[in-house]
Amino acid sequence: MPPLPIISGRRCLHALLKAGFVQTRQRGSHMIIERLQPRTTISVPDHTELDRGTLRAIIRQSGLTVQEFLDLI
Repeated sequence: MPPLPIISGRRCLHALLKAGFVQTRQRGSHMIIERLQPRTTISVPDHTELDRGTLRAIIRQSGLTVQEFLDLI
């Protein structure tokens, strides 16, 4: 498995938007994105650096592999 880079929440959001997610709302520093098929809702923190554990959890929730996510960023 390739190592995860340290990226910002905005960069993570843009990668997930390319994967078919849509930003529905924002509450404070958390951006909420959704996908209809299969139904998935993910909260992405709008931080300058995401912890690797947080990024890994977001990737897992999105249903993507790490390599697919890295190809999107």
